[in-house]
Amino acid sequence: MVCAETLIANSPREPARADQAARPIEPARITRKKVAAASPSTRSSKRETNLLTNAFGRRRILVVDDVADVTEMIALFLKHAGFDVATANSAHSALRLSSENQFDLIISDIGMPEMNGYDLAASLRQQEGYEVIPMIAVTGYTEYDDRGRSLAAGFNAHLTKPINPAHLLNMVVDLLA
Repeated sequence: MVCAETLIANSPREPARADQAARPIEPARITRKKVAAASPSTRSSKRETNLLTNAFGRRRILVVDDVADVTEMIALFLKHAGFDVATANSAHSALRLSSENQFDLIISDIGMPEMNGYDLAASLRQQEGYEVIPMIAVTGYTEYDDRGRSLAAGFNAHLTKPINPAHLLNMVVDLLA
């Protein structure tokens, strides 16, 4: 489950009730319509997206996670914010994509089969063009040493699940600034 303070579970035709606080949303239930409905207004949403696009151009982000729902939720949110997003379902796929494309930022899960996110970050840091590209670890690992291990592996930031989309977007914007 993903906690989203800016995404709502109601469709645009159903007004939010005062007793409905932000609550966890299952990633598979999030659609473009629901993401758009979460914005205060379509105009301000388009304006915010245009501001991000103008400030950063079409920055390319690679999202890596072995759980398709998580990958899709993050990708959809970032696309709605104006970024060009590619996804990979494994570290090996991410390495292949990164050798074929140049990304401006990488968001990766840590706990993946075959090759974990720590090894992915270390491998990416060895690749030409990725020595200083910002990377965000997005993980369910919450122990103090997990954050330190992420930073030591080459990540610039460590974000724990459940993901707060506003926090993730702020982190992305800060790292790309």
